[in-house]
Amino acid sequence: MENARSGDVGFSADVKPLFRETDRTAMEGAFDLWSYDDVVRHAPEILSAVSSGSMPCDGAWPPERVAIVRRWIEAGTPP
Repeated sequence: MENARSGDVGFSADVKPLFRETDRTAMEGAFDLWSYDDVVRHAPEILSAVSSGSMPCDGAWPPERVAIVRRWIEAGTPP
């Protein structure tokens, strides 16, 4: 997640690794957290959920993880 610290945030390098296999499995009925296209399509809902702490289901993310997703969306969701 080094890119996230320097300002360049991408899905493959920075966002996808935030989601564990258990997160992916928990959400598979709605979308695939490891699929770039699915995450882009649901980015506002995902950001809302991680910001509010309702996702992941086993505990809220620290603010710096939420910030990575926010920066990625603000950057135009680069792959």
